Amino acid sequence: MTDSTSRRFAVMAIAASLSLLATATAFAADAPTPNKGDTAWMLTASALVLVMTVPGLALFYGGLVRTKNMLSMLMQVFYTVAIVCVIWVVYGYSLAFSEGGAFNGFVGGLSKAFLSGVTIDSTVETFSDGVVIPELVYIAFQMTFAAITPALIVGALAERMKFGAIALFIPLWVTLVYFPIAHMVWYWAGPAATVGAAKALAAAAEGAKAAAQVEVDKVAANAGLIFQWGAIDFAGGTVVHINAGIAGLVGCLVLGKRVGYGRETMAPHSLTMCLIGTGLLWFGWFGFNAGSALEAGGTAALAMVNTFVATAAAALAWLLAEFMLKGKPSLLGGASGAVAGLVAVTPASGYAGPMGAVVLGIVAGFVCLFFVDKVKNMFGYDDALDVFGVHCVGGITGALGTAIVAAPALGGTGIFDYATGKVGAYSIASQFVNQAYAVVLTLLWSGIISFILFVLVKLIVGLRPGIDQEREGLDLVDHGERAYNY
Repeated sequence: MTDSTSRRFAVMAIAASLSLLATATAFAADAPTPNKGDTAWMLTASALVLVMTVPGLALFYGGLVRTKNMLSMLMQVFYTVAIVCVIWVVYGYSLAFSEGGAFNGFVGGLSKAFLSGVTIDSTVETFSDGVVIPELVYIAFQMTFAAITPALIVGALAERMKFGAIALFIPLWVTLVYFPIAHMVWYWAGPAATVGAAKALAAAAEGAKAAAQVEVDKVAANAGLIFQWGAIDFAGGTVVHINAGIAGLVGCLVLGKRVGYGRETMAPHSLTMCLIGTGLLWFGWFGFNAGSALEAGGTAALAMVNTFVATAAAALAWLLAEFMLKGKPSLLGGASGAVAGLVAVTPASGYAGPMGAVVLGIVAGFVCLFFVDKVKNMFGYDDALDVFGVHCVGGITGALGTAIVAAPALGGTGIFDYATGKVGAYSIASQFVNQAYAVVLTLLWSGIISFILFVLVKLIVGLRPGIDQEREGLDLVDHGERAYNY
């Protein structure tokens, strides 16, 4: 090879390299990059949701049980967070938020098991076309939701389910109940695919409309079943609260009542601890609701305001109802009302106007008190910490109420139509039906599978300690230590 030929090859190689570099640079310029403000907010929101659980929920539940079971309550919540966080990165995130092939309507696949393909540069879309956040941040945020949901269940089973049974039940439940429900409600192809399919259909020549419509239908079908139905759940009314609440009811029915229930005093050992937990729940819930906007923008601000006012309204409603029924408003009632308001506003937090959130909170306060004070006594089930009465009933109230308060005519935001690029026409009646379908499916899926799992765990390791052990308290029986030594 001559020198001139070598030079020509070198020039060609350099030109090719420059061309590739230019192409890569153009692609990088076109690809959306995360906004640092959105990223910082979502990192903060993820930490806030963890505060909801440990220490918030742990102290709230712990204060409501008797002294001899305080440590066991803390341990059950703490264990739940730890085990679910590990399961989440191994296969949970993949089952909840990846495409599931033939079963995509119900559960995702394993393409992202062990976080395969996830790097510090990978991103996921928010709810705005062209806006993304780092995928690792989204993984962390959704991991906190997966962790708190089964932790809610243990409140219904408090003071009588041994730790070994909890240790087995929680991994089974998140795998077979939480991940599928999260996928059904929240998984979809994303704004870019939806907008792109709509534009392709609009631009298609007359003869190609049918083929373009097929592609649009494929994009629409790449979503969880409840999402395809058109049900909306901004931050987890169905996924978290109805899901955990009905599981708690099933669990307390399978377990049976605590030893001495109805004959012995089972008053909370520390309402001080309970109120501290309530405050931490409210504080962390701003990450839960406002963080579900996935951006630091107006929708997050709306969700934050709604989380303030719905909670306050529900607490006041519960206190007023107690005063009318019993003559004295209680601190426990105020705390319970606050949690009921938080639960009810969760699915509506990004859709309701503030006045709608106030009304929703008031309704939740009255309805949840009725179930906690009247319905539980009427049927005699031992839902120890009122998980069903507050979380399931509050979640149903919020999920159905979202159809009403989200209406633009009532101050709500409506539902954004990505095909047209604006809020679409809104029908309260149609949306209410969609919400009802989501509620019923969640109740059936979680209720039936939870029952099977409780029975299975009972057969494998048993659910309860002996009568004498239960009287001694789970702190010493399960963990060999006390919450208090004095």
